[in-house]
Amino acid sequence: MLTLVLLFSCSDGDLQIETIDFDSVSLQYCAAPVRNAKNLMFKINESEALILELQSGALNNGVVGETVTTESTVPSQSQVTYRVFSDAVNNAYFCDDIPVVSPTVIDEVIAEDGLVIIETTVDPEDETVFVHTISLSGISFVTGNGERITNLVISEFGEVTTAIPN
Repeated sequence: MLTLVLLFSCSDGDLQIETIDFDSVSLQYCAAPVRNAKNLMFKINESEALILELQSGALNNGVVGETVTTESTVPSQSQVTYRVFSDAVNNAYFCDDIPVVSPTVIDEVIAEDGLVIIETTVDPEDETVFVHTISLSGISFVTGNGERITNLVISEFGEVTTAIPN
């Protein structure tokens, strides 16, 4: 379940964020995730995005015949960001070579603590690829006015695959 409830107080002119809901949203990326490199992944829900910049090498720990769990700390190794845009956004915002000018970011909250947890197994239907199941635990966001939202758990951020090296 990928529902985060954030309660932000609202000062004059501040945007009020009541919920972050990405339950029915698929994980996206611009280039297929690769081992031994940073990977940018995101979920878009109309005018909101939950963005994960996964540290280099986090998808490099598969062992044939075993389930391997890898942890990456936030923010020192991987970054998690929540953005609200002025209008609906699509993957072109993240993937185009020339940055788009619209929609614009109207609010951004960066996680200041937590873990990215990756469970890696061999795909039982295709034994040439690893399946990496990504979840987030203990994510702590801090709003622009200093309010902390802590211990958010996203047990099903998404799955990606990488080729098993020869």
